[in-house]
Amino acid sequence: MSAPIFFKAIYQERVWGARNLSEALGRDLPEGKVIGEAWEVVDRPEAQSVVTGGDFDGKTIRELISENATAIMGEGYDAQRPFPILIKWLDCADRLSLQVHPPASVAPELKGEPKTENWYIADCKEDASLIVGLKNGATREEFEKRLEDNTLEECIHRFPVKPGDSILVESGRLHAIDAGNLILEIQQNSDTTYRVYDWGRVGLDGKPRQLHVEESLKSIQWDDFEPSAMSSAGESVVLADCQEFRLVKYAFHAETPVIRMESGEPRLLSVVDGEVEVNGTAVTRGDNVLLPADTHWEISGEAGAAFLLTDRFV
Repeated sequence: MSAPIFFKAIYQERVWGARNLSEALGRDLPEGKVIGEAWEVVDRPEAQSVVTGGDFDGKTIRELISENATAIMGEGYDAQRPFPILIKWLDCADRLSLQVHPPASVAPELKGEPKTENWYIADCKEDASLIVGLKNGATREEFEKRLEDNTLEECIHRFPVKPGDSILVESGRLHAIDAGNLILEIQQNSDTTYRVYDWGRVGLDGKPRQLHVEESLKSIQWDDFEPSAMSSAGESVVLADCQEFRLVKYAFHAETPVIRMESGEPRLLSVVDGEVEVNGTAVTRGDNVLLPADTHWEISGEAGAAFLLTDRFV
């Protein structure tokens, strides 16, 4: 295999979404839908990425791996094991709910899955912000009291962000995305989210959305005070290096040489600015492609082009 593998996006309607993926990424969105998420790479029973173009056109990601486990995922990979990473574009036109994903230590008790994720701010409004963690000194007792009297914003940590910022949101970390953010989310293959507070909002059906207060209180990391996003400025910046995956941003400048990568492990390449060539194939902003394990890769781009590379997830 010598070419990157492209997939069709699966679009998800969300109450906090809009139609911005059409203009920002040139996407052809479903008519009349408020789209909040584009699932770019996913291998779950309820959602299957489908290959578009190339030798595997029309195959689901599950079929692709089942039939080509060693070539795609590397030596010793269990062909029945789901692909470990899920990639999404998030169009956050409105604030998301305040939520948490269960840590591995409590997920089995709650019949959920842990989910560590990374947010890369591809674009945002000038006043955009994130909510991650607690304010210094906040306690569980204060949190529960403020939850009851609707003053929760007094003890959660909100901070401004700009394009190119990135933050790792590990399982157990309280979080919400504020309005006006276009985010590339790279996460564990999981879909367990506990919603602890929803700002008094109703869902697309006009009814209040379900909350998971008890599960959230068991999952929140109570000593996680005032984390911050990191800048991704530079030619090669490690954005995340955790047990679940590593994420590196590469940016091309006038003198940047071709980036070469040896075979041996699968990688995911996500273009966040401009266009790059991957073994001669053009990959443009917004694209998320799979680089099979059995191939050497050469990646080039003009000044200003940039991509994220996810690896070490097998």
